[in-house]
Amino acid sequence: MATSALQPPIEPMLAKIAAELPQGAGYLFEPKWDGFRAIVFRQGDEAYIQSRDLRPLNRYFPELERALAQALPKGCVIDGEIVVVGASGLDFDALQQRLHPAASRVARLAKETPSAFVAFDLLAAGGRSTMALPQAERRVRLERLLGQVTKPVYLTPMTRDRAIAQDWLQRFEGAGLDGVMAKPEAGTYQPGKRAMLKIKHARSADCVVAGFRWYRDTKDAVGSLLLGLYNEAGVLQHVGVASAFTLAMRRELADELAPLRKNALKDHPWRDWATASDDDANRMPGAQSRWSAGKDLSWEALRPERVCEVKYDHLQGDRFRHAAVFLRWRPDKPPEDCRYDQLEVATAFELEKVFGAGKSKR
Repeated sequence: MATSALQPPIEPMLAKIAAELPQGAGYLFEPKWDGFRAIVFRQGDEAYIQSRDLRPLNRYFPELERALAQALPKGCVIDGEIVVVGASGLDFDALQQRLHPAASRVARLAKETPSAFVAFDLLAAGGRSTMALPQAERRVRLERLLGQVTKPVYLTPMTRDRAIAQDWLQRFEGAGLDGVMAKPEAGTYQPGKRAMLKIKHARSADCVVAGFRWYRDTKDAVGSLLLGLYNEAGVLQHVGVASAFTLAMRRELADELAPLRKNALKDHPWRDWATASDDDANRMPGAQSRWSAGKDLSWEALRPERVCEVKYDHLQGDRFRHAAVFLRWRPDKPPEDCRYDQLEVATAFELEKVFGAGKSKR
């Protein structure tokens, strides 16, 4: 075990997707939090908060910076997740709003939507690296280190019982969580490596294909399909994208969708997005925002006549939280039948009960 203190930046250990919880012994299971991944370095009298992409986050979360400096022992480095807790669980939309360039707005949001930090791994303690230790030992040391912490700093629940983890996978979604993590208990901390498993909720939905974006700088391959669902008022809302295609399929899609481009904007439900209000424009497929990072979000309209089935994991508000996966075309399904009421709604679950889980039976 190294004796020198760890210095930022450190790439976080990553996870690969699994279809189900792994069988057999040898895994630690934890809830999968839906927030911003962060590694916290407690050095001197300060706490440095590093993002997943190795950038500092302190300026956006001043209230959390102060809380972490007070709650964490000096010389520790902790991996975890920044979250915002709303009235009905985790609020990722509110969390996104915290990344604002204006200091005055950051200060206001720090009071209106204060953040919290959920710790789930220990990279260093007392100025000494623990990354070479097994996951199970790091967990024991993390529990000792954070045994007395109070909000807004939390220790994530953990269980070795697969049945309990399966129950978490079903129930915790109602509190805004995103699935379950499975960590090999003998595994070391491996920066940048996909050394864990994440098991996420997977569902399917039939969506209207109402547009697409080109693949990179090409004009003969589809980058992503723009998906829509009809709301109760009969208005087609942009619900997300499907983007995981082979290059061959991208070219096939370009040819297959070409006839639907003819006169597509004439009566297209999204044709007015460019002149819509900010709130409405953000629901449209071509809207620029501070999250766009300069990406070309121009799109090609299609007559909304085709339906496809996609796999999605999580609904955030009225949009898919992540890109959906294209499964198949549905020529038997009329577009007007693609409504929000087909989507499964998670049963509400109190977030405080999540933090109390896993303590009595491990």
